[in-house]
Amino acid sequence: MINRDQIKELLGDIENERVERTISTNNTDKFARAVCAFANDLPGKGKPGYLIVGAHDDGSLNGLKVTDELLRNLAALRSDGNILPQPALMVEKFSFLDGDVAVVEVQPNKNTPVKYKGTTCIRIGARRGEANWEEERILKEKSEIKSQTFDTTPCLHTTIDDLDIALFKSDYLPKVVDAKVLERDKRGLKQQLASLKLFDISHDCLTVAGLLLIGINPKSELFGAYIQYVKFAGTTRATTVLNEQQFSGNLISMLKDLDAFVKYTIQTKRPVLVSALREQMKINYPYEAIRELLMNAVMHRNYQSNAPIKFYEYADRIEIDNPGNLYGKVRPENFPNENDYRNPVIAEAMKSLGYVNRFSRGVNMVQEILEENNNGKALFNFGDITTFKVIVESADIETDVVVNTRNKAENEAENEAENEAEKLTSRQKEIISILKVDNAISRDAIAKRLGVAESTVYRDIEKLKKLDKIERIGADKGGCWRVK
Repeated sequence: MINRDQIKELLGDIENERVERTISTNNTDKFARAVCAFANDLPGKGKPGYLIVGAHDDGSLNGLKVTDELLRNLAALRSDGNILPQPALMVEKFSFLDGDVAVVEVQPNKNTPVKYKGTTCIRIGARRGEANWEEERILKEKSEIKSQTFDTTPCLHTTIDDLDIALFKSDYLPKVVDAKVLERDKRGLKQQLASLKLFDISHDCLTVAGLLLIGINPKSELFGAYIQYVKFAGTTRATTVLNEQQFSGNLISMLKDLDAFVKYTIQTKRPVLVSALREQMKINYPYEAIRELLMNAVMHRNYQSNAPIKFYEYADRIEIDNPGNLYGKVRPENFPNENDYRNPVIAEAMKSLGYVNRFSRGVNMVQEILEENNNGKALFNFGDITTFKVIVESADIETDVVVNTRNKAENEAENEAENEAEKLTSRQKEIISILKVDNAISRDAIAKRLGVAESTVYRDIEKLKKLDKIERIGADKGGCWRVK
């Protein structure tokens, strides 16, 4: 990171291709465009660029007092999903006699062009603007990253006729490209599609992302590109199927249908008496949480697999089984606070279309919503390297199957069951739920998932063993747990 003396030199010099100064503290759009331009490094200097907040154009300071909130907002430019590929930046505060400055140091990106909300921002000298087609071509040619993700590969058996052109022009293009840029764009359809990585000019065909997002029939080439919903009467797949539905077609149309299905079919509400004069609405699965989990499944799944996303609803839970486990730099120990993208074009499109909001925030938001609704936290199973599974328990399990099971248990040992339930803490119950999903998980992994010390998990497990709730089968290494 730049030091204090270097900041003084930059303040005393004129603005150039590596320096931009501003006294604004809340113009996020201006900040993001500056970061995008520095990341593109069109002149090819190979050196970081600096956005200095708190300084006039002539380098004099305006007496700003830099707050923690300002620094957080500037740091959030890296991962809010509006600048893609994500830039590498650092933020620091420097104090002088005439005031503070907040400095954003942006490293040149190896994967260019970098875009802000679909616009390629560049800087030449003191001028910052939007790249023209020739400048964008230069950025593509100087990119050091040439490898393709699967969603950018050509879908060789397709043609422009496999595209829903009306949908592209009405629903997609206006949402991913700035209106002013779109108004000046006189290129043909194929060139427009290619600039969004939806069409491969050299092979004259759609890319995988183009087929998935706006194709007429994606399943014709990508056989697993659909969601299979099944509702079972009981708690296993051996019970009666109450409802079955398939969500397919291009993502723009399919995600609208899926959104409505979760809101009006999956989520149910019923009044529950909490006192003689007051009722409270009980929700089985909060719409926002299930929607977010399904959108993440669509965004992160492995489209090379012929298996669909399985969306199964049981009497007591929902399971979402997604082809493709954790990707890239994401690991069980850093999930969900780290992020990486198997399908970056699809991820960017879903962000622009409003189906996902802030990157790296979705799972934490889901957990908060589920706990508030008394579902308990969603359980994530990373045990299978080919799939990613999440389980959400129902907050309203008053179905016939569950009621009958509960009544039978109560009739056999009602008092004993109540006493045992009182002995278990919510954390111990959560440990039991985790062991049901992954019976080979380590204490350390449980501790990281619950956010507690390993010694705390050790004490809870010892208590569960004494209460005869769980049993260790085999040695400490290589053994497994049996939940009774």
